[in-house]
Amino acid sequence: MQHPYLVGITGGSASGKTTFLRRLLAAFPERDICLISQDNYYHPREQQERDAQGFENFDLPSSIDSAAYAADVSQLREGHEVRRKEYTFNNPNVVPQELVFRPAPIVVVEGIFVFYFEEIAKLLDLKVYIDAQEHVKLHRRIVRDRDERGYGLDDVLYRYTNHVAPTYEKYIQPFKDDADIIIPNNRHFENGLAVLTGFLKSKVAEQA
Repeated sequence: MQHPYLVGITGGSASGKTTFLRRLLAAFPERDICLISQDNYYHPREQQERDAQGFENFDLPSSIDSAAYAADVSQLREGHEVRRKEYTFNNPNVVPQELVFRPAPIVVVEGIFVFYFEEIAKLLDLKVYIDAQEHVKLHRRIVRDRDERGYGLDDVLYRYTNHVAPTYEKYIQPFKDDADIIIPNNRHFENGLAVLTGFLKSKVAEQA
């Protein structure tokens, strides 16, 4: 049996991974591609580490159940369906759904720690790094956390300075050199998306 082709996609928080992934998935029929995201593997809020000011730090590798994530990625690689309860970022207004991940010729493994977690990184066939300048990422983070998670500006800036930036420097940026493809996303990612899409379609054709 031929294994799915596993593509790891990472980058700093608010580098534009979500928008990039949305466009990438839209370029393929649903049967040809599966996305499994680190975002659904956070430990419960009460298990998160707190900083010196008492704030939960969701930007540490320990915030993620990496063993469960790696196990599910491995199951997909072996051709097995995976089910997982959706993580709703502690939003009480959202009812979590059961997510179903089905094996496909292309499996996209996404998250800020997918290169850092060795048990996941070793499963990847291709590593893609989405890159953006710090001021661009900060602006995107402010907008996203305000609109999607209801955080105020002071809260966003505190978390970015004390959680996000140190994590990027320690756990994400050092693995940039491990990437097979680096896609700049300060203004747009069209060329990088086109190159990756064309390459992955050739991989689908090989499995047909």
